[in-house]
Amino acid sequence: VQLQASGGGLVQAGGSLRLSCAASGRTFSSYVGWFRQAPGKEREFVAAISWGAGSTSYADSVKGRFTISRDNAKNTVYLQMNSLKPEDTAVYYCAAQDPFNYYSDYLDPTDYDYWGQGTLVTVSS
Repeated sequence: VQLQASGGGLVQAGGSLRLSCAASGRTFSSYVGWFRQAPGKEREFVAAISWGAGSTSYADSVKGRFTISRDNAKNTVYLQMNSLKPEDTAVYYCAAQDPFNYYSDYLDPTDYDYWGQGTLVTVSS
């Protein structure tokens, strides 16, 4: 599976961006997640969606501001980010689980097999 993340950019605090993660080579299944990594910090969980049921989960820091969604026909996952804050500045990565591997969770980077290249989000104050 190849993942292509896009949609990052520079935005003022309070603004919005929508990130996209398109898969090729195989359709999504299991969980698809978004993570982010700021300079000097570890990669952290942002949001995840189960491809089949569509259930979602969010980090507390983005709950109520970010929305993860999917388009089955386009094999694409989106992250709508509203009310952006300077602390949201990071490289954002999408990740997908291999359906043939079993994972009991989806909150840690080690729960994922495939990663996109990352897209930079910069929020100015």
